[in-house]
Amino acid sequence: MFGDLHRNSEYVVRNLGQVKRLCGGSLLSTHGSVHGMKAFSILAGLRKVMSGLEEERGNSSVEIGESVRGEDVYIIQSGCGEINDNLMELLIMINACKIASSSRVTAVIPCFPYARQDKKDKKGSVERWSRAPISAKLVANMLSVAGADHIITMDLHASQIQGFFDIPVDNLYAEPAVLQWIKENILEWRNCIIVSPDAGGAKRVTSIADRLNVEFALIHKERKKANEVDRMVLVGDVKDRVAILVDDMADTCGTICHAAEKLVSAGATKVYAILTHGIFSGPAISRINNASFEAVVVTNTIPQEEKMKHCPKIQFIDISMILAEAIRRTHNGESVSYLFSHVPL
Repeated sequence: MFGDLHRNSEYVVRNLGQVKRLCGGSLLSTHGSVHGMKAFSILAGLRKVMSGLEEERGNSSVEIGESVRGEDVYIIQSGCGEINDNLMELLIMINACKIASSSRVTAVIPCFPYARQDKKDKKGSVERWSRAPISAKLVANMLSVAGADHIITMDLHASQIQGFFDIPVDNLYAEPAVLQWIKENILEWRNCIIVSPDAGGAKRVTSIADRLNVEFALIHKERKKANEVDRMVLVGDVKDRVAILVDDMADTCGTICHAAEKLVSAGATKVYAILTHGIFSGPAISRINNASFEAVVVTNTIPQEEKMKHCPKIQFIDISMILAEAIRRTHNGESVSYLFSHVPL
């Protein structure tokens, strides 16, 4: 059944197989039930129907294999790869379940698409600034209009994106899993310093530093244009310490690689990078291979298997159990606040 899963949902489903222990039942039975919860979005039949129509006409289409009337449906789709195609497929799947009379449709989106386009950002002249789109708001509107009743996502680029929706949004955090990884894999973590590669991530790194009882630093960067850093200024003392760069996402990796060079030149003994969403487009892999990282650690909100083959420095933190527990708690009407500070067993 797992062989024909949707290409970008497959990794989540495969890892969510561990939810059997939580629910005391099969993740996908012939009726697609997880502890009484229908998960038709994960059924292999969706892949077969969509791929056939895509190849023939360039259009996506979904046919639900069995009744979802009155059921609690969870659709898992991450905003990665061919983002526009994947977003359209997600919208079609939501609408298909909604008009098939499901009681509730929840979109589980580990990496929210267009999250960085959350405001009118200044890029060059004031005129260009005034015409910039706010695409994250548009995506929120599209999901709502398609029929989504609830959104589950992880580490939004800006928490305010939750306010773009008129439906409930659960923004989960990778921080508990990151803390666990640091304590288990960095022997000198008590002598480390948590570093933000930009001023916008200061809140994120101070939270992690406080929970580890260590110091933090930040790097102020000035960009000439998008994805191109002009100058970096380190604020903080990293000499003779293990520096851990923490950010929510990395695309071309120019920022974190320049930050690593800055930290090494400032006297850091080792440099790690920990990211929630590893997009790794363009020259990212070659930059990481040539940079001074001990390891670049990412969660699997985006599949990383292929990139790990070309870059031995990339490691991943499995967050599938956090998503699985969030789904279980949501279905049973339980609070998900526990997941903000704990990793489910």
